[in-house]
Amino acid sequence: MTLLIIAYLGGVLTILSPCILPILPFVFARAGQPFVKSTLPMLAGMAATFALVATLAAVGGSWAIRANEYGRLAAIVLLALFGVSLLSPRFASTLARPVVDLGNNLVNASGSGRTAPTVRSALILGVATGLLWAPCAGPILGLVLTGAALQGANLQTSFLLAAYAAGAATSLAVALSVGGKIFAAMKRSLGLGDRIRQVLGAAVLTGVAIIALGLDTSLLSRLSYASTASLEQAVLDRLHVKELAGAPSEVASNDATIVAADAKKPFRSDLPIESYAPSLDGAVEWLNSKPLTTEELRGKVVLVDFWTYSCINCIRTIPYTKAWAEKYADQGLVVIGVHAPEFAFEKKIDNVKSAIGDFKIGYPVAVDNDYKIWRAFENSYWPAAYLIDAKGQIRYHHFGEGNYGRTEKAIQDLLREAGSEMTASAPVAPDAKGVEAGPDLGNVRSGETYLGYEQATNFSSPEGLQADAPQNYSISKPGLNGWGLSGTWTVGKDQATLDQAGGGITYRFSARDVHLVLGPGDEAKPVRFQVKIDGKAPGADHGSDIDADGNGAVTATRLYQLVRQSGTVAARNFEIRFLDPGVQAYAFTFG
Repeated sequence: MTLLIIAYLGGVLTILSPCILPILPFVFARAGQPFVKSTLPMLAGMAATFALVATLAAVGGSWAIRANEYGRLAAIVLLALFGVSLLSPRFASTLARPVVDLGNNLVNASGSGRTAPTVRSALILGVATGLLWAPCAGPILGLVLTGAALQGANLQTSFLLAAYAAGAATSLAVALSVGGKIFAAMKRSLGLGDRIRQVLGAAVLTGVAIIALGLDTSLLSRLSYASTASLEQAVLDRLHVKELAGAPSEVASNDATIVAADAKKPFRSDLPIESYAPSLDGAVEWLNSKPLTTEELRGKVVLVDFWTYSCINCIRTIPYTKAWAEKYADQGLVVIGVHAPEFAFEKKIDNVKSAIGDFKIGYPVAVDNDYKIWRAFENSYWPAAYLIDAKGQIRYHHFGEGNYGRTEKAIQDLLREAGSEMTASAPVAPDAKGVEAGPDLGNVRSGETYLGYEQATNFSSPEGLQADAPQNYSISKPGLNGWGLSGTWTVGKDQATLDQAGGGITYRFSARDVHLVLGPGDEAKPVRFQVKIDGKAPGADHGSDIDADGNGAVTATRLYQLVRQSGTVAARNFEIRFLDPGVQAYAFTFG
């Protein structure tokens, strides 16, 4: 139920994002019409169509993308007829008989004909609008789509997407109600009914033309929806995604000092019992250890850390997790990393082994390629930490990076509760460098950006993303957080693959660090590249994976740190050009 509420609220907040702008003309063309017979069917058709298309896009393949493209073409034709009928109802009657019937339905839907609006005609417009609506994938919609991709097609996915669409429809209904009253007042006082209808028709045709030409993507990429994303994140923080048996995890104090307890009474932590720890069965392989079970871990305090090796947030938590594993091993703490892949290349065992070696991880790692442990914990985040007490009960959880002092205090509390006589000590302070160093949160204005068509946002190349087909792209000057491709690329569901040498990627960012997940492609040959910032070599602003001249090479599929601004953080143009073909680019992250 909590997930449904969060998805609904995320949809409601969509009215505040710029991504709603392209469909507003189609919605406000309904102003002044009966709610039950006109507005409600249209919004219901829009919500249902979006939920269906989004479900197919999340779990389907390229066939779903192509099917949606045909649907968009049909929707553009329908809405173009709708706009023409608003401008000139007489025009519809001059079309051929099959189109006349459709035109009459659309004229009736606009309220400009003699026949009363029908539920069917309003529903047709709603379906067409739903095919064209592509909301910004903020934190809430991103969470829903990620869950759909991980868990496959199921009723929960459809319900969550329907709840999101219903939230958007609710906010649009409120806006439409207010707009309808304004239009009605103008009609009564000024007698401008026909003129308003014609203006709305012109707006509809303008919206159709903008979407048909792909201009909506480049225009919206220049508008920031950071404020909407922050509101969505606040909703996630207030309404916890996972419905737990107990209250949210809190610790008695963020201070690392351990308060002396009454020596006559055993120590009892204030951490609540959230639920019993699920099984650790289901890993395809265990690294650094034999397979471990919850039964043999009874009596130990266990930290289960969900991560994946190309996730920047996970990488920045590794120094702390390693430090805790080393510091508290003698006190009874067992750290288990559960590697749950986000991308297909992270399912390769050799890649995971290589990453474990690079990060110098010595604690056990369960390779959860089938997400069995992920689902058992009902997890939804990378990274995610769960603390299990000596009785096998989950007593604390934390999602994302940060709050290290609180997590360490929880570890100490549960160890003391299990009988450890550890003395007070300062929290760990690992000397994290390079990509493992913490982010400059005060200056981060750019967010994670995927390059595969399934989750791509803010794409600014005028050609538009072409699914699973080679395309020659171009890019000039994207707006803040806009990005584009140059050269010949084939964009797949998860990544963009360079078909010919000389292609590149451009991103207008505002953050201290720029990271990009890259791989050498199927042939596994090194791919040379060069990075420029504002058209120049990065110099002192180079990341750990390139030199001051911007030169580097993709030798393995992983996250590469390409920029670390050494001075004042400002909005800059990032460019990377590949001197060899075959590179695969997955996602940008920032710090």
